[in-house]
Amino acid sequence: MDLLHPAREIGAGLAVIALAGVGAGIGNIFAALVNSIARNPASRPHVFGLGMLGFALTEAIALFALLIAFLILFV
Repeated sequence: MDLLHPAREIGAGLAVIALAGVGAGIGNIFAALVNSIARNPASRPHVFGLGMLGFALTEAIALFALLIAFLILFV
């Protein structure tokens, strides 16, 4: 009985659990961005760049999680 294939699928599924946190983090970043711009529209040039930086760094975690899942499945 070959248990390597099911173990790889379980490992890849566990690696993708990080995407739930990434989705929550991106939602939190944009909620804070919209809230801060709504409260003080003059701060948009300062806050928008920081929001995009936070989005990019959070999205990088999602890409790393997918990379690990694909490495587990196909290598």
